Amino acid sequence: MNKPKKVAILTAGGLAPCLNSAVGSLIERYSEIDPSIEIICYHSGYKGLLLGDYYSVTPEIRANADRLQKIGGSSIGNSRVKLTNIKDCVNRGLVKEGEDPQKVAADQLIKDGVDVLHTIGGDDTNISAANLSEFLAKNNYGLTVIGLPKTVDNDVHPIKQSLGAWTAAEQGAKYFQNVVDENNSNPRMLIIHEVMGRNCGWLTAATTQAYRKLLDKTEWLPELGLSRKAFDVHAVFIPEMALDLTAEVKRLREVMDEVDCVNIFVSEGAGVDAIIAEMEAKNQEVPRDAFGHIKLDAINPGKWFGEQFAEMIGAEKTLIQKSGYFARAAAANTEDMRLIKSCADLAVECAIRREPGVIGHDDEQNNILRAIEFPRIKGGKPFDIESDWFIQILAEIGQTKGALVKLAH
Repeated sequence: MNKPKKVAILTAGGLAPCLNSAVGSLIERYSEIDPSIEIICYHSGYKGLLLGDYYSVTPEIRANADRLQKIGGSSIGNSRVKLTNIKDCVNRGLVKEGEDPQKVAADQLIKDGVDVLHTIGGDDTNISAANLSEFLAKNNYGLTVIGLPKTVDNDVHPIKQSLGAWTAAEQGAKYFQNVVDENNSNPRMLIIHEVMGRNCGWLTAATTQAYRKLLDKTEWLPELGLSRKAFDVHAVFIPEMALDLTAEVKRLREVMDEVDCVNIFVSEGAGVDAIIAEMEAKNQEVPRDAFGHIKLDAINPGKWFGEQFAEMIGAEKTLIQKSGYFARAAAANTEDMRLIKSCADLAVECAIRREPGVIGHDDEQNNILRAIEFPRIKGGKPFDIESDWFIQILAEIGQTKGALVKLAH
């Protein structure tokens, strides 16, 4: 295939601290490699693609693309649209009754003169990109799709590190650094820090690690009640890890008796099966999005965990705080920006030679940075709870393993 004359960029799914930076990095690299290649950015992800709604990247935008590196979110907009969910696309007015959203998207790309489409998103976005790429190839559209892996959960298989996840952990730690000061606002205080992570506990674990590093830099005054143990993380609950409820209640009550507070970090996906079972037993509707995922904000796992533990450990007051929106809308940190830049550079190289796939370090091929084949991309990659750094955290806070299912009523 010939080199592209025109490329398109879209961001989709939830936010992560990489979107603006990835868009900016792609624009910068194209401008360095071949400024004659036109660039457009679809507004609000796949929604903009279906509707033909886009921004044209002008010379002024190219000259100032570095500004995107300093701001969080996505200036071109996101949406949750699944191209294979025809009913949802029709109901939202994105396609007409009887139309196939994939064909509408493909025809719109042709109409807009696009040769290469860059999708920036998580597993849902890139699975949609994979489906679209397959449709384009099967129907001889001659277009190339190249994805960049965005998710704060860091759970895209087989990608070693998703864009934005390091920043999200750092920001979640900073968020809790202020929240934890509430531990002396009331005797016997229970603080639940709910962290994003539907099926994967990596972000909760990494946020715990980042927060405890902040504690390492803090000067304490235990003689006046300012002790590290009161500000530490006392328990970590993630989807992959089982918990011995009896042992944990006993241990956490002892912590409460000693330092007058307990701080728990919990993944938003931990305990969800038990919550859903409770809702279904009460004939309550379980809210889901267009992809069929449980709407975690609606079922509130943090509140549920607070209710489970408050009475059992003798808490007088429970505070539940979620760092997700604070963390995911941050600008990328230095570590993530290096990763984003390297992935964006390779994405442009792949575009020039019309090589499709999702750009990332392939953990099944010696962590080489490459265009990973779309059929291999899957969501829900579990966090390895046997990682040395995580085992060390559990040992330092005295947490044991058992059976999370025991938390269910």
